[in-house]
Amino acid sequence: MSILSLARFQFAMTTVYHFFFVPFTIGTAFIVAIMESMYVHTKNESYKKMTKFWGNIFLLSFAVGVVTGIIQEFQFGMNWSDYSRFMGDIFGAPLALEALLSFFIESTFIGLWVFTWDKVKPGLHAFFIWMISFGSLTSALWILTANSFMQHPVGYAIRGGRAVMVDFGALLKNPQLWFEFGHVILNAIMMGGVIFAGLTAFQLLKKREISNEARTIYKKTMRLSLWMSLIFAIFGLVLGDMQMQYLVKEQPMKFAATEDVYTTTGEHAPWTVVGIANTKEHKVQNNIDIPDMLSVLSYHKTTGAVTGMNELNAQYKKKYGKNIDYYPPVNTLFYSFRIMCAISAWIILVSFVGLIMSRKKSGYLYKHKWALWILALTTFLPFIGNTAGWFVTEFGRVPWTVYGLFTIQQSVSPNVSVASLLTSNIVYFVLFTALAITLIGLIVHELKKDPTQAIEPKFKKVLDPFDKEAF
Repeated sequence: MSILSLARFQFAMTTVYHFFFVPFTIGTAFIVAIMESMYVHTKNESYKKMTKFWGNIFLLSFAVGVVTGIIQEFQFGMNWSDYSRFMGDIFGAPLALEALLSFFIESTFIGLWVFTWDKVKPGLHAFFIWMISFGSLTSALWILTANSFMQHPVGYAIRGGRAVMVDFGALLKNPQLWFEFGHVILNAIMMGGVIFAGLTAFQLLKKREISNEARTIYKKTMRLSLWMSLIFAIFGLVLGDMQMQYLVKEQPMKFAATEDVYTTTGEHAPWTVVGIANTKEHKVQNNIDIPDMLSVLSYHKTTGAVTGMNELNAQYKKKYGKNIDYYPPVNTLFYSFRIMCAISAWIILVSFVGLIMSRKKSGYLYKHKWALWILALTTFLPFIGNTAGWFVTEFGRVPWTVYGLFTIQQSVSPNVSVASLLTSNIVYFVLFTALAITLIGLIVHELKKDPTQAIEPKFKKVLDPFDKEAF
């Protein structure tokens, strides 16, 4: 085990675990805000109880996301100090805005939202949850601003061996940012819908008596969640298609790897449905192709060549140096991309059929356990799909940390050891496992509660802070 491989594994483990909760939080916050807005508009108490019940699930995901995010930021100084020296002037600005602006908004308005039920007007209280949602959206924006620079550097100059920001506006105008941000946000809201629909299905599958009011709340949740997952999954798929067309021009090596294209195709490029990349001989084996389809997917017409990885690698060797190869992990990218797309398509199908089956006139969904089980098990798919999408984004940049400027080998800290990295990997793994078990336990505990009995925290009024009953 090398220092580089252990450092990469640790950052990957932290990032994947953290990214479980980023879209979870963004999506559930947005849908809870819609629920409370429906209560404000209709004055229907069922929507208020629905908001409180599902709001607790959002709060749990937010808490764990904060913990994993803090651990991730420590990694830049621990294992990637040379990267931090090179990128600090650019990376620091969006990270500071995320902490000082977005996280400040989230944490402030979460406190107001949790503790002011029935203490402020409903419209003002709904404003609090929308501000939380706004904070989570802008938090993603600042983080992805830094990540997009790593994918497509803009607005910088190299001075003293470091990247120095010369135009902050260029970072915000980076087209890579808006493709990434839009794709992440749309899929996050889709994920929130899938989670709430799936957890509702689990609730309805339980062998216990459910009051009519609770059943009404679950049905309202199901319909709203399925609409959210359907609409935003479709938008996410459309934007993802636009992003891949952008990658054909801006990151052709990443695009070629996701499609197993080693040799430049002709004008009628075939699409490989399945195949195994031979990374030593740089060719594809046991592949099944559909004629012309890659041209259609890449350019939306039946003609259009796709540049192969072998030709691109030769170009990069001339441009950046012959000491390394520029092939990314092809099999990982190829199958991650297909897993992501397959899960998106499945969610669209399940959401569409679920909406038809849950109509008031039919109610078929609630009468058949097999249908509820499909929805319940679909709960876990967005976590896999988001991870696969993140693999495409990050592994597609290999061997660079900052595309065309700074390699992964250059980025690792010079003073870390195999022993320290191995120890910290074990510690983080145990910590993340404990957090996951705790979170699952807390969510299960919340789901055991009756949504009709949802109440806000109550505190005994104590005038003297040193009174023993204050504690």
